[in-house]
Amino acid sequence: MTGTTGTLVLAGTPIGDVADAPPRLAAELETADVVAAEDTRRLRRLTQALGIHTTGRVVSYFEGNESARTPELVEALTGGARVLLVTDAGMPSVSDPGYRLVAAAVEMDIKVTAVPGPSAVLTALALSALPVDRFCFEGFLPRKAGERLGKLREVADERRTMVFFEAPHRLDHTLAAMAEVFGADRRAAVCRELTKTYEEVKRGPLAELATWAAEGVRGEITVVVEGATASGNEDLDAAELVRRVQVREEAGERRKEAIAAVAAEAGLPKREVFDAVVAAKNAARTGPSQGKGLT
Repeated sequence: MTGTTGTLVLAGTPIGDVADAPPRLAAELETADVVAAEDTRRLRRLTQALGIHTTGRVVSYFEGNESARTPELVEALTGGARVLLVTDAGMPSVSDPGYRLVAAAVEMDIKVTAVPGPSAVLTALALSALPVDRFCFEGFLPRKAGERLGKLREVADERRTMVFFEAPHRLDHTLAAMAEVFGADRRAAVCRELTKTYEEVKRGPLAELATWAAEGVRGEITVVVEGATASGNEDLDAAELVRRVQVREEAGERRKEAIAAVAAEAGLPKREVFDAVVAAKNAARTGPSQGKGLT
């Protein structure tokens, strides 16, 4: 260590194939004063696979101790240490520990740099065969069904391609919820075990993917979903207009504003959307046999 302020290094690690590890990763692991790892056992397996040894102090840094350990690492940084942060796979702070430490380091004017590495987000996008000129990363959806639906409704009109992470045992429920909110025919890709031996990319409409996933899926999962259709003079039936108004209302908009927004999106007169909403409301009052509508 030196007498000057140290450096925080965020290092990307392989998401599957250890051969994807960038050369700089090995050098940083061997020379860092402190290595903060999400899982020290996985770190040990990684260094063994790379044929190297860490010379610095190794500490755990995961969701459960992130808040408590951050001040300790900042103290090491202010004392001149070079601190290397690695997670189980991919880039630190992207749905993994790291954000708190980066924010704390920046607050103390400590240099923060990165060793770029493999990314499940970008790899899945490239393999999805969906538009990649504009995209957004939504991470993991809530585990509870109601909260999951609410989050999906918030992004129902997102026109950029969307990327999600999901646990294999929840994948079928998530895809079914996406089909409900985004539409059964919305295109998507489920990317499983990227760069690993049993890598698989399943592409198709959301409803078909939900049926496929119901049989059981294993491994690390990344889901890529096509964005909403561009607005303006869309050929939308009354049911779809009503659905879009419902989504906006459930997100907190007043019905009047929701109708105006949907009309603007579809390039239609507000009266046409209003009439569709009123018809759905009246149909709902006559009984369940008339179909689902607004209340």
